[in-house]
Amino acid sequence: MAELDILIFPDDRLRRVASKVDDITDERRALVSNMLETMYAAPGIGLAATQINVHERIVVVDVSEKGNEPLVLINPEIVAVEGRARHEEGCLSIPGVYEQVERDEHIKFAAIDIDGNPYEMEAEGLLAVCVQHEIDHLDGKLFVDYLSALKKRRIKKKMLKHEKE
Repeated sequence: MAELDILIFPDDRLRRVASKVDDITDERRALVSNMLETMYAAPGIGLAATQINVHERIVVVDVSEKGNEPLVLINPEIVAVEGRARHEEGCLSIPGVYEQVERDEHIKFAAIDIDGNPYEMEAEGLLAVCVQHEIDHLDGKLFVDYLSALKKRRIKKKMLKHEKE
């Protein structure tokens, strides 16, 4: 296993829309293992393949307190939503920045697991936020896109300044 480099906003590669995964290969299984290692080391609770410059619809998440309940979502899609709620979000691609974002409160999503088995799951709270956040990455969208233009510019400026240091 290996830790991977995470792209940092405003890198344009974060805006690429990820392609659907057609089959589960040994290379993709290795990618998922490396994504999990990278996410845990960061430390984070979610990582989309887009964030490591792999533009395939693969996400890993683990919102458990002990960090020992990883979920793998291949070709994830939200199939039902209910309610709205605001939560503070951060992102491994925008380190040190946390802002309130409004998202669906309860979701039902469908995905494929690492063994190629399709499944559906309902989520609320932190898991619902995390899944929506990571699916946004696959669609080339970042949580700062939900903020005002002024906040987004300030964050971009901060990230560019940090990159130069």
